[in-house]
Amino acid sequence: MKTIVRVLKFIIFCAIVLYAVYFFNKTRENAILKKVIERLSADSRIAEVIVTEVRREPKEKKTYTTIKFQEYDSHLKPLTPKYFTFSSNIIQFQSLVIRFSDSYVKSGHTLRGKSVYLFMKVFVLKDKDTEVFQLSRINEVPMGYRAEEKVSVFEQRLWQEFWQYALQPQAAKRAGIKNAQIEAPGTKFVPGMLYTLKIEHDGGMRVDACPLPNILKSEKVADQR
Repeated sequence: MKTIVRVLKFIIFCAIVLYAVYFFNKTRENAILKKVIERLSADSRIAEVIVTEVRREPKEKKTYTTIKFQEYDSHLKPLTPKYFTFSSNIIQFQSLVIRFSDSYVKSGHTLRGKSVYLFMKVFVLKDKDTEVFQLSRINEVPMGYRAEEKVSVFEQRLWQEFWQYALQPQAAKRAGIKNAQIEAPGTKFVPGMLYTLKIEHDGGMRVDACPLPNILKSEKVADQR
């Protein structure tokens, strides 16, 4: 009889442990999902750009422009800045814009109630060559949108599904996606100006420019790469 009681207690203990592990994993997955949704469905995703260096190479007959790209998450927290150098100062930023069906937007659906935006590339178009740097890679978890420092299996699976829905028309239709398109506004980038990139829910992506604040005008911009 005592043996049966011990066995029952052991079974109950194992069940409690398994439930606790399951509950912990589900709670963690929900927390990751919430973070991903927050970062993808912000009212506008903002980045700022400044020119940190203009270098002329007489022998090559070229002028190189280096920019600092500073992206912000949905809470305006700065992400790790990136630096890019081009042999032109007419620079474009490519983004993937995903809009969901009107019914989801009107009902304020948790996952599909807002459009989704991702910066994909920064590039310069030239007559013969195109200079391109990747900001987000297809089928990968974008650096700026990781919910945790170390990407979990759940987050990888979530993003695999995201890319499938975004890039395959049939899957997109089943997921309630109205359309997914690429937008790539650009402008001429010059020293002394602050450029702000905004992606809005109406699908428009624009680049606004204004002079640098007076406190920065006479200062050399430090290269913190």
